[in-house]
Amino acid sequence: MATMNVSLPDPMKEWVEDQVKTGHYSNASDYVRDLIRRDQEYQDKREALIKALISGEQSGASKRTIEEIWRGVKARHGL
Repeated sequence: MATMNVSLPDPMKEWVEDQVKTGHYSNASDYVRDLIRRDQEYQDKREALIKALISGEQSGASKRTIEEIWRGVKARHGL
């Protein structure tokens, strides 16, 4: 595993130390790795959303009514 040194302002350092004290993380590195994993997941979801929006925009206007669209959404999600 590679090592990386990061400089933090005192308030941020204290925040990280407080997060470790909660017991959810074993040390500062564990906390930072969790933040990076969460950011990676967020970026992946964001990219998928952007692609879906672009695809939807390129597909043109729907011939379905708003009510038909909502019925389809509700049916897919069991609502």
